[in-house]
Amino acid sequence: MAEPGIETGRASVELVAAYAFDHGAFMASDVMDGTGLTRATVLNACDALADRGWIRELDDARAAGDYRRGRPARRYELAADTAFVVGLDVGQHRVAALVATLRGEVVGRAERPIVGGDEDPDLRLATARTVVEEATAQAGATPGQVLVTAVGVPAPVDAHGRSPRGDHDYWARMNPDFASRLGPWGDVVLENDANLAATAERALGEVARESIAVLLAEASFGAGLIVDGVLLHGGAGGAGELRVLGMVEGVGSPEGLDGAARSWLEEDQRSGAVPAASPLARMPIGTLDVGRIIDAAASGDAYAGRLVERLGERLGRVCVLLGSLLDVDEVVVAGGVARVASPVIVAAQTWLDEGTYAPTPIVRASRLGADVVALGAITRAVATIRSQPWRFAAAIPR
Repeated sequence: MAEPGIETGRASVELVAAYAFDHGAFMASDVMDGTGLTRATVLNACDALADRGWIRELDDARAAGDYRRGRPARRYELAADTAFVVGLDVGQHRVAALVATLRGEVVGRAERPIVGGDEDPDLRLATARTVVEEATAQAGATPGQVLVTAVGVPAPVDAHGRSPRGDHDYWARMNPDFASRLGPWGDVVLENDANLAATAERALGEVARESIAVLLAEASFGAGLIVDGVLLHGGAGGAGELRVLGMVEGVGSPEGLDGAARSWLEEDQRSGAVPAASPLARMPIGTLDVGRIIDAAASGDAYAGRLVERLGERLGRVCVLLGSLLDVDEVVVAGGVARVASPVIVAAQTWLDEGTYAPTPIVRASRLGADVVALGAITRAVATIRSQPWRFAAAIPR
């Protein structure tokens, strides 16, 4: 793969590549200070990286006003805009894609609902392809310029991108072999969606602790688990799957905040337990979400207020489970629901603070919004390239 003399210096080249990813314009002296390599080694590595399209040479330091005496120093920067990565969130009901440069700067996005059967594998694939096409077109990127596409799915994913049989084949329907069937957008890397949310929180969020659980909490609960700084996967990728909540007293199912609220309201509407004056009395179940409940509670509806408290206790019990099993310090509620769920999170923290199961983790909302999984996928895609710069160099368009 490498030219004579380059193979033996691969470690040095990869150190310089890592420096280029982490910094803006740089000179050899900057890399020497940051890595401990000699000037000759750094310059040779820069030549190798420039030949392979990873970095470009800029105006020299004198022209840039950074160097006044002697021979002007050569300046370089990562060629971050010559290739792209895609972060794809293929949720149960919605597909969203982000396109980013090699620095992770988002330059294109698209999303679509999965209409006509969200568990249909072929429909999920077709929708995902359409969304990637739209996002890359917005970014001005061709398929050949995409080096890696990282995909998040609501299913366990093993090291080979496969989801295990189980859960009445739901997992297989959520992940219809995206790794080999998605399309011509570079290497395809598969990961569980909650794990990607945890990746995004660690890289882009406000995580200041070594052990956290990042909880996707809309239709159903799923957790990305970082314990002692390490993202947990498990043999089949099932760490953080929360079907076990069906056996937890006071929770009873893995339904998330939106899912549980719909089930409760449907049952209460059927039994006549919803007061006629409540705005939720005649609300179609399919349109209900946590935001509508919180709006009703804020307007003074007592029934909606009780639902908020009930959801808070439900979330608190899930936090107790995660805290007890894994000793996490913090539970971060992530995804689109985090934007509106503050009253539920406050109710959960109040329930936890009663001290029945102390010590318990802190619970808070993520600030990364509905794109948290796609942002984690971008982070994962860039990390994949950074870990194997020699392999991906051949794919960089010249």
